[in-house]
Amino acid sequence: MHYPPVSMMNKRSMILFGNSILSIDPNIAEIKLGVVTEELELKTAQQKNAGIIQQIINSIIELGISEEKINTSEYTIYPRYDYVDGIQKFKGYQVKHILNITITNLDKTGVIIDTAVGIGANEVENINFIVKNKDSYYQRALAMALEDTLVKAQTIANTLRLNLDPKPVKITEQSTEQPLVPYQPAISSELVDGSSTPIQPGRIDIEARIEVEFLYFS
Repeated sequence: MHYPPVSMMNKRSMILFGNSILSIDPNIAEIKLGVVTEELELKTAQQKNAGIIQQIINSIIELGISEEKINTSEYTIYPRYDYVDGIQKFKGYQVKHILNITITNLDKTGVIIDTAVGIGANEVENINFIVKNKDSYYQRALAMALEDTLVKAQTIANTLRLNLDPKPVKITEQSTEQPLVPYQPAISSELVDGSSTPIQPGRIDIEARIEVEFLYFS
């Protein structure tokens, strides 16, 4: 299309918003689980906790998970108190040790949870599902969002019989949050007695949004 000189025309602009969402299957799972022990003596609580945690680590490694994928994400010690008739009474110590387990075979998620709970894990904080190489998917979504604005601009121009310059004069990328997909399973004896816990991660939406300004001439 031939565009007459700008100086000879009534130049105006339109601002449009483009949006694109790609739904991607996650390929990484981060499982946070661990053990909370309470004993009158701190050393006893620590030893009991450490013993269970080590058994959990060993069993997860036997499932084919590399030891480097198993890390401590939280370790805390708290004194415990009861209040009777307004009087503080020392109850003992609580030791909490949470592991972060990263896997790429998502089919093992339920088995790992069941194995840990069967050994003595009594704290399953959450499971986060992640997409590896998310940036490459975002770039695709960004290109699709730009195409979306161009289609809108052309539709408006054709409807109103305007001359559209398809080359944008301004493009603004709008921030979008890309949250993790959390899953919080319940702990019960059924996890150990029956089949492995079914974990359905769902898909992760990767969204791109842009604001684009086009020139048009009447």
